[in-house]
Amino acid sequence: MVLAGMLTALVALLHIGFLVLETFLWQTPTGLKIFHMTPEAAAHSAVVAKNQGIYNGVLAAGLIWSFFVTDLHFQLALRTFFLGAIVVVGVYGAATAKRSILYIQALPAALALLAVWASRV
Repeated sequence: MVLAGMLTALVALLHIGFLVLETFLWQTPTGLKIFHMTPEAAAHSAVVAKNQGIYNGVLAAGLIWSFFVTDLHFQLALRTFFLGAIVVVGVYGAATAKRSILYIQALPAALALLAVWASRV
């Protein structure tokens, strides 16, 4: 149960980081370096990045919400939904955008999901 909570918290923190990077730092030197973009490419894609950032924030919020739920069945449902969504989005992003998304986004969420389900027995 502790490992599941720690991994879930890690995934939530990662997605808060993605929110900050995509919503606020996209066109800064930090964002340009992390995403290997020119200022022109960042300016052209800034609106889309902010939208992605908000989605990542919603995923993090769902995982954070699960820490305040006392009903263990509902907590399991929340974590399953949000971690599962992150796995799906990560796999799709790896297939369509950049392979590293599989390791940065999908893998941590998959490990957390496995730990969540293993802790329920």
